[in-house]
Order: sequence, then C-alpha cells, then structure tokens
Amino acid sequence: MNRYPLWKYVLIGITLVVAFLYTLPNFFGEVPAVQLSPVRAAEKADTALLGRAEAALNSAGIAYSGAELAGNTVKLRFASTDTQLKARDVLQGALGDGYTVALNLVSASPHWLSSIGALPMYLGLDLRGGVHFMLEVDMKAALEKAAIRYQNDFRGELRADKIRYGRIVREGNAVVVHFATRDQRDAAIDKLASVFPDLNYVPADLADGFTLTARLKPEAEKRVQEFALQQNITTLRNRVNELGVAEPVIQQQGANRVVVQLPGVQDTAKAKDILGRTATLEIRMVDEQADPTQVAQGQAPFGDEIVPSREGFPIAVKKDVVLTGDSITDASPGFDSQGGQAAVHVSLDGKGARIFKDVTRENVGKRMAILLIEKGKAEAITAPVIREEIGGGRVQITGMANAQEASDIALLLRAGALAAPMQIVEERTVGPSMGTENIEKGFHSNIWGFIAVVAFMTIYYRVFGLFSSIALAINGFFLIALLSMMQATLTLPGMAAIALTLGMAIDANVLINERIREELRNGATPQAAIHAGYDRAWGTILDSNLTTLIAGIALFWLGSGPVRGFAVVLCLGILTSMFSAVTVSRAMVNLTYGRRARLSKVSI
Repeated sequence: MNRYPLWKYVLIGITLVVAFLYTLPNFFGEVPAVQLSPVRAAEKADTALLGRAEAALNSAGIAYSGAELAGNTVKLRFASTDTQLKARDVLQGALGDGYTVALNLVSASPHWLSSIGALPMYLGLDLRGGVHFMLEVDMKAALEKAAIRYQNDFRGELRADKIRYGRIVREGNAVVVHFATRDQRDAAIDKLASVFPDLNYVPADLADGFTLTARLKPEAEKRVQEFALQQNITTLRNRVNELGVAEPVIQQQGANRVVVQLPGVQDTAKAKDILGRTATLEIRMVDEQADPTQVAQGQAPFGDEIVPSREGFPIAVKKDVVLTGDSITDASPGFDSQGGQAAVHVSLDGKGARIFKDVTRENVGKRMAILLIEKGKAEAITAPVIREEIGGGRVQITGMANAQEASDIALLLRAGALAAPMQIVEERTVGPSMGTENIEKGFHSNIWGFIAVVAFMTIYYRVFGLFSSIALAINGFFLIALLSMMQATLTLPGMAAIALTLGMAIDANVLINERIREELRNGATPQAAIHAGYDRAWGTILDSNLTTLIAGIALFWLGSGPVRGFAVVLCLGILTSMFSAVTVSRAMVNLTYGRRARLSKVSI
C-alpha cells in the first residue's frame, strides 16, 4: 500500500545529488581578483596576455592563487585585498594603457565544480558590495543636438531644390531660417514640411526680411528624449560588459535618470572611467607626400598626425577631419560584396552623405583613412584608395580580421557614443565588509528560523516531524540549487523570501500529519491512515500553494527591482516545497513503515 516503485527512489536520489552539487559552490565564498581586458573591442584576451600577466607578477614576487581565461578577460586570484592592490599596480605598469586593469571578486569554488556548470548564485549590491551610480541625462542637450541635425539637413534640402535663403541659425532647440522674399519662405515651408513632418513651422515678417522658425512638435520632443535615454542605457550596458560584472543593474528611474549598480566592483575610479568612455569614427585623408622614413621614425609633417594602422606600420593623416562619427545613423556587420571579407556597413545622415560624396569625387586615386577612436587614441582600421565617387550615404569599411571583429566595431559605432551628455548626481560605494555583514545576518535569520521549526515539528509530531524537518532541509537545497542553475542574483529581499518559503513550506507537512492523526482517531489502521493522509491532504496543499503562487506571479509582473527578486525566490520556493513536502517526505515514510505488513502504531 505505502511503497514507491524503484524508479521513484532513483529519481529522488538523483535530484538530491544534483541539488547538493549545484548548492555546493555557494559555500566556498569569493576571493579578491584582478581582471584584465583589452581597451579596444577588436583585440582579444589570449594565452599571450595571460603569460605576460603571470610573468609580471612573478618578477615582482607577488603570489597568486589562480589564473584563468574567461571570455575576453584574464582573471587572477589572490589571497588578500592587500596583495590584490599591489598586483593591480604592477599589472597596470607592465601592460600599459592598452588594457583595463580592474579590481573584482570571483568565486572560490574548485575547478571541477565549474567544469560541470555548478556555479554560485550572483550576489546583489547589498550582499556583495560594489558601486552605485545615479546618472542624469541632459535632455536639453539632446533636443539641441536634434536641432543641429535639422539645421544641417535644412541646408541640403533647400539647396537641392534651389530655394534661396539668407542664413540658417540655431536658437536653443529651434532652427531659424532667413529669407529675402515671402515666396522663398513659402516654397521652403512646402518643401521642409513634406520632408520633416515632426516639426512645427512658424513664419514671421520682419522689417529686414522674412523668417521661418522650426521647432519639434511636443510628441516628437518626447520621442527624442525617450530615444536619448534608451540609447544611453544601451551604451552603458555595452560598456559595463567590459568590467565583467555579474548581473549589473542598469535601469531607468524617472523621466531622465539611470541607475547603475555594479556588484563586486571595488574600483570606483575605474568604473567611472568605463562608463565615461566614447568610441567614434573619423575619416581623414592620408598625406601622400609624407616621407615614409620620417613617418616610421615618428616625425609628422606640418599639418599631419601619425596614427598606427592595422597592418602594423604608422601612417600620416591630415589633421583636418573630413567626417566624424556624429554623422553615423547606423552600423551593421557584414561581408565585402567583392572579396567576401568581413566588413562594417555604415549609414550616414544627409549632411554626412553629401560631404562624403564631394570628398570622394575630388580625391579619386588618393587614400582615405578610416580611424576608430577610443579613449582619445586613434587607430587606422583601413586606408583604401578612392576608386570613384561614392554617393547614397552608404559606406563599407573593410580591413576586419574576422566577422566577430566586424560585429564588435559595428556595436561600438552604433552604440559607442552617448546620445546625450550624462552626469553623475549620486555615487555610493557598498564595501565588501558591509555585504559580508548582511550575508551573515540573513544566513543567521534563516538558520535560527529553521532550527525553531525543526524543534517544534520534532517535539509535536515525533518521527513524522523529523521526516518533515529533513524534507524542509532538502527543500532549501532544491531552492538554492535552482537559483544557482538559473544564475539568479540574490539580494536581501531574496534572502527574506527564502526565510518565508521555509516557514511556509512546513505547512504542507502539518496538513499531512494532522490528516494522518485524524484518520488514526477515526479507527483506520496505521498503513491506511498514512495512505489517506497523503492522498487527501494533496488537494488542500495544491489549493493553498496555488493561491500563493498567483500572488507571487502578480508581484513579479507588477513589481520591479527588489520586489521582482523577492517574487522569483517565492515562486520557486513554492514549487520546490510541493515536491519535497509530498514526494520526498513520503519516500522516507514508505522506506520506514511501508514494508511492515502488520504495523500496530506509528510515531506521530
């Protein structure tokens, strides 16, 4: 009557082993580490970089406990924060400005656990320590930047239709066009209104002429501001990836602010440097008259600048910039239509397309350098010879090593620059010691709550109470293992949800035990009472957990930030508790009492 088939016991045993293995990494903690990553997105961290870092540390006599390649970064582990700081200084001096050297914290779990994908949960800012920034987007500057674009586009459209105008000036976020006659102004209104429908046009008659003032419509202003905010969030997220932060929080707050939380990052200055990075493109003409010998020696002719090229030798380019990344509207990776090599396809706005067309027409047979500029340092990606005039605003940049490099550069060009200026209005650092204290308090609250529940259940329900307590402990393992598998971020609200889940999970066993007691009082045999207790309590357990699950889903759907984290842990805890309270506890009861044909009494 009260026996499980063998496959059920095997299934429960496998789940227990998996839960234990995936829970284990969370008990090893974290150790200080130094993380190395190339500044330029096109470069990759490899074994050569790892060797250079190890050689620098060995020559300085600094001991490290481990070194590994992880993605596009090199991570070196140390025994203490003092050693970590010394290593940071040594590595920065040995590697130079071409690499980002950041302080971080990494898991101390052994390699064999990592090899099977058993990784610890990510810890939030309140548990791990790190930095918190509140950044404010300059929306006025975003509107002025849009006005500058319209100012340049107006010139091109009016010239294309041969509509004469006096001058075009920008006054704040409005563009004012001056005309000599009313007919010219009316023709301009018809033309511009058909091309730029997002603008309101206000004509005015002055003593010395006629003007047309163009300003964004309210709904268009809102779109520009929303785009600036979302573009900045995307850019910040791309930049934070360079720090290798596990589960960073980058989210909008209000109409013009962005919250950035970087758990585990100890170097505030380095984090601010990364967030303030800019990557853009410049197009300049190569100086064909420069002496190659002098250029190789670093001697730049007057009006020139020497920049490194992808081929490994320097080239002299004119200081006059033909075109900048501000004219780029889109960039996507692809392949050269002729040679099949990796390339980046760049789309230019109206002004940029006209300038590029004019320059290529006037410089056929000469070389044009495409420069990628990051952190104020320029590198010539390619310097092709102009074969013919290029129009249409679509430019193809070749010279990429592979498709991944083309994708990285396209990402930098597309989202490398902020759509509007941002300033840090709030900065807060949570030290690792404070995070450790929060973990300790949360851990103690869970342990003491668990001990109190075990004591009550064992005293009140005896052996069945002990089974319930073991099932409750197994439920904790299941919950932590699931969170680790999902690589979820655990915060203080999450720890509160774990404590709540453990308290609620025992309800199911209380229902089962009371049902068994009731059946025994009604005269049922112990075996029949056990069977009826589990079967008849299941419906009540399902209903009560289902209503709580609905509440948890509502919290996740309507909440944000810490509330969502609480809801995720609560919902997972409900699912694991239903399995452990019913299936696991009954397996223990069946193993203890199920094989006795004539069972006279049970300890409940």
